[in-house]
Amino acid sequence: MRAAVARGVLGLAAVVATAPVVFLASLSLRGVDDVQNGGWLPERVRWDNWPAAFQTVPLAQMLVNSWVVAIGATVLTALIAVPTAYVTARAGRSGKRLHSALLAAYCAPPIVAVLPLYFLLKAVGLTNSVVGLALVNGLANVPVAVWLLDGFVRRVPAEVEEAAWVDGLSVAAGLRRIVLPLIVPGLVAASLVCFFLSYNEFLFAVSFAQSPSAQTLTVGLSLFQGDRTVQFGQQAAASLVAIVPVYVLAVLAQRALVGGLSQGAVR
Repeated sequence: MRAAVARGVLGLAAVVATAPVVFLASLSLRGVDDVQNGGWLPERVRWDNWPAAFQTVPLAQMLVNSWVVAIGATVLTALIAVPTAYVTARAGRSGKRLHSALLAAYCAPPIVAVLPLYFLLKAVGLTNSVVGLALVNGLANVPVAVWLLDGFVRRVPAEVEEAAWVDGLSVAAGLRRIVLPLIVPGLVAASLVCFFLSYNEFLFAVSFAQSPSAQTLTVGLSLFQGDRTVQFGQQAAASLVAIVPVYVLAVLAQRALVGGLSQGAVR
């Protein structure tokens, strides 16, 4: 009985989770009038929204830009967050202050940082570039990664590191050779979360990238909004192009993501 109820609940949850994607696929096969009529199924299937979406905006280039920015930002976040999480977990009261300061900074609305970040990027010639977007997103996601990794570092017994120090390892070497291999599940989970955050980011992308050569898919989706009409069918097709690769990645990495976050929840 319990198994049947559990299957029913999981089935209902799956329907609720996939319904928006199914409806999005339906919208991508409709004309403007058909979209406004509502309903789940198109009155007449139209495939022209798909090639038209790629002609309206350079979707292929924007998809590449989104992945380059997300991967670059994730790598940068990991390089900074691992030693920072080590400090917040091992430095006692000072580490707790640093941890609180990072989380407090992340709570501020991102819009307040747009203007100073723009002038900083302009000063180093990184406006309107995927490198600049990766740099900004990578730094912006450091507090999240540190918050996720802090629990993993705390789970590593300090006695293991102390034994390594007695054998002659430095603190940096102990972090690299002792702590880092033990927190790999947490690092994978934190990296996936930061990847999704960077991939979905819109504010920095629309503020710092004005040309199609540097714009990401989130910006491209907003370009289907015309002065008088909205190309819902084309926008739906472009949305599917944006989310399907990430859905595939999430499904493939769900075990690592859920397992890593579950392990880090215990401190």
